Amino acid sequence: MVTETEILEKLGTVMDPEIPGLSIVEMGMVGEVRVRQDEVAVDLIPTFLGCPALELIQQRVEAALKPYGATVRFRYDIPWSSDRINQAGRARLAAWGVAPPLPETRTLPRCPLCGSPNTEKQSDFGPSLCRALYYCRDCQQPFEGMKTI
Repeated sequence: MVTETEILEKLGTVMDPEIPGLSIVEMGMVGEVRVRQDEVAVDLIPTFLGCPALELIQQRVEAALKPYGATVRFRYDIPWSSDRINQAGRARLAAWGVAPPLPETRTLPRCPLCGSPNTEKQSDFGPSLCRALYYCRDCQQPFEGMKTI
């Protein structure tokens, strides 16, 4: 019989389609995994209600868990927050050149490329709903940042 830990390991191979290299586990999108006898159920928490990647994420989760015949559903009654991104996810975001979401007390992210706090927001609208565009005044490079939700 499969365990919850094994299911979570499989889910760790499912990448966020908008941020390659970052898994849905690292993003904090896995709400609950239930294993009862021969039944596996996974609840996912969408990052945004209007996220265009939800169907693709569900398909990828179902494919990863196909040997277990898992039931996969999105829970819309549990709000996702950028606080759900785990430490490994935050490190991967920074390594990919995307500033991790900030604590509420900080208004602008450090540059993920050079580490400088001397940054400015260029646009609230990045390449996806969950990202904004910033500019580093020190290394003079643009970068993306995850929005704090």
